[in-house]
Amino acid sequence: MKTILITGGAGFIGANFISYFLQNNTEYNLVNLDLLTYAGDLENLKEIENNPKYTFVQGDICDRNLIEGLFTKYQFHDVIHFAAESHVDNSISGPEAFIKTNVLGTFNLLDTARNLWMTAPNQYVANFKNSRFHHVSTDEVYGTLGETGLFEETTPYAPNSPYSASKAGSDMIVRSYFHTYGMNVVTTNCSNNYGPKQHNEKLIPTIIRKALAGEEIPIYGDGKNVRDWLYVIDHCKGIELALKNGKAGETYNIGGRNERNNLYIVDKICDILNNKIPRKAGNYKDLISFVKDRPGHDKRYAIDATKIENELGWKADENFETGILKTVEWYLNKFQV
Repeated sequence: MKTILITGGAGFIGANFISYFLQNNTEYNLVNLDLLTYAGDLENLKEIENNPKYTFVQGDICDRNLIEGLFTKYQFHDVIHFAAESHVDNSISGPEAFIKTNVLGTFNLLDTARNLWMTAPNQYVANFKNSRFHHVSTDEVYGTLGETGLFEETTPYAPNSPYSASKAGSDMIVRSYFHTYGMNVVTTNCSNNYGPKQHNEKLIPTIIRKALAGEEIPIYGDGKNVRDWLYVIDHCKGIELALKNGKAGETYNIGGRNERNNLYIVDKICDILNNKIPRKAGNYKDLISFVKDRPGHDKRYAIDATKIENELGWKADENFETGILKTVEWYLNKFQV
């Protein structure tokens, strides 16, 4: 039975992926390596923590000795690399952690995998001839868009924050291991995810949490920043397809084709809350408050997902309206409202 290393599996996307993957793939064991920083929470994995095909290890991808020991012990057949510092605001106030984790951590994983799987460039050990390193990245590496256009896999990189710059660096290291060593790598760059288990600091959980508490709902700038919103389970399905069927060395953009600005997001969530649990003192929209925009705030992201749709047969099952309803209902249950 093959064993896959999942890094960052206690985080938002990783935890959703582990639960989804274990339900749909019985031929794998999963080892989840997570440092459990503020972004990781084992509560996200309660439903599978006793699954015999699942193992949790607390540790840092920057710890090379730990990484090498795990690869020796478990003989990982594949790696799916979610682990990353990812909160843009935190990268502005403390960029060093982003460079260490996202660049050095990615290198440690790649290089350790290469040493286990390969004997020389383009020469795989027999037991690992189909092993793959799947790097999960972001559309933020492409920078920002004007009112028109879409990010494609060939769009030049133009990161604008320490976070996106560190992810761009990790993408380039992964690319180099394919071109230099012939290592079987694939990279997926996703648009903004939303759904169950997301960290409370992120936009959509913040809107829900603040609204339910009767507190001001902070929206950066004029609220017209546009993102392409991708329901997290749709993203998990895309990652699974790219792991199993993607072409070595390729990049696949995964986006929901759901462009919405922040004003629309907050209005939609408030409408759902007004319908489900009406506020005693007026409308939830009365709580919306505009705050100073953050430095380097990209205006618009939008992904062209044509490549993964055509080559791998992926398509988002949720549009934003169906996905946000499921998301709000999940948080209402979490907060026991």
